Amino acid sequence: MQIHPFLVLPLLFMTHTHDTICALATPNGIGALAIIRISGENSLALLSKNFSKNLTTKSSHTAHFGHIKNDKGEWIDEVLVTVFEHGRSFTGEESAEIACHASPYIQQQIIQLLLQSGCRLAEPGEFTMRAFLNGRMDLSQAEAVADLISSQSKSAHNIALKQLRGGFSTELKELREKLIHFASLVELELDFAEEDVQFADRGELLKLVVEVLRYIQRLAKSFELGNAIKNGVPVAIVGAPNTGKSTLLNQLLGEERAIVSNIAGTTRDVIEEVLNIDGIQFRLIDTAGIREGAEEIEAMGIQRSKEKIVLAHIVLCLADLSQEGSMQEVLAWTRELTEMYPDKKVLLVANKVDISQKTPEICEIPMVFTSAKEGIGMEELKQQLVELVQGDFNLSNETIVSNVRHYDALTKTAAALEKAKYDLENAITADWVAMDIRQAMYDLGTITGDISTDDLLGNIFSKFCIGK
Repeated sequence: MQIHPFLVLPLLFMTHTHDTICALATPNGIGALAIIRISGENSLALLSKNFSKNLTTKSSHTAHFGHIKNDKGEWIDEVLVTVFEHGRSFTGEESAEIACHASPYIQQQIIQLLLQSGCRLAEPGEFTMRAFLNGRMDLSQAEAVADLISSQSKSAHNIALKQLRGGFSTELKELREKLIHFASLVELELDFAEEDVQFADRGELLKLVVEVLRYIQRLAKSFELGNAIKNGVPVAIVGAPNTGKSTLLNQLLGEERAIVSNIAGTTRDVIEEVLNIDGIQFRLIDTAGIREGAEEIEAMGIQRSKEKIVLAHIVLCLADLSQEGSMQEVLAWTRELTEMYPDKKVLLVANKVDISQKTPEICEIPMVFTSAKEGIGMEELKQQLVELVQGDFNLSNETIVSNVRHYDALTKTAAALEKAKYDLENAITADWVAMDIRQAMYDLGTITGDISTDDLLGNIFSKFCIGK
């Protein structure tokens, strides 16, 4: 079995990689079809014990109709078995996938027969872990499998798919190879320290470090966007009572989700709904109107509203243009929010333009003019939301980081490169330069799995579902 050349594996993983494993690869429950996956040495021979055909003679990537029978010769189900040769499957091992009817009883019976034949149940993520160990994918691609399964929007799907195809890995490996080249020259200088020779051009090395550092910082910065897209972008709709928050929510969703009334304080609790705009999933949060002197239950809703504002990625501050002083009050809120939370995106929504006789004032805070009741300005508002999320990133052409482990590794890489940059700019000795570049290469290598530990692998694959 091919093992990743730089991988440090725990003994437990090594002692079980030759087992033949099986698991249900589709969700539990009743349905038309279910898939049971089997992988490992002698998978086809073990499965053939209870299948109506000898699968060991079949070609890879072929499907075979037949029936599964128990040890007494009784039929369990008619199934379709797809065969994969060693080196040509998802895991890189000999494997097969059994498509059976999705009766819980049938699924249980087939898995029980496989266990009796010599298989064992797969651990969470073990199929994907074997694909990684056998060199079928690197660690970032393996993590992309889980992200692809859990993606709930077009943007999240595209980010995971690009990572699965190896685009992110290729970029990181190219950067790492550049660092390795110069690091080897610096290391060579250390071997000839007494001769006072210089193999690496310090000017070129500084230029490279600055170039790589700038790119790593850009990738790390993209995590805010990637994480928001992956988990949905929380958008809090806030304002005083009767500014049109619930009407705005209903208009954006295209349905009567929240109760709308002229009575102040109608919304007593937080209402959350999901809206997909241009492939990005937004979690809209309609909050209780914020005002002084509210009675006890309404006050509890207001407190929850304030908590949601803190957690939101974007805050829509609604002003009622038909009310005297509303604009000034909301402007004060938005300025206070931007001062308290500099990283939070704040958008001022000047509502009820259909009944206002006043000319809206312009301010330094991003603003959109709407009538939630009449649907005026909704498309512009949606576009503003997308632009606030994307910032200056291009989702179509740019690599976006959505994994917190990758973000952590990138920030550590950037810190090491900052030190190397300082060393070079201040003529620090070669041994310090070499140490900082080695650290940067190490941190960068943890993303793809060129450098790994047993704790890291255990933590990553334990979060996968069984059967993947």
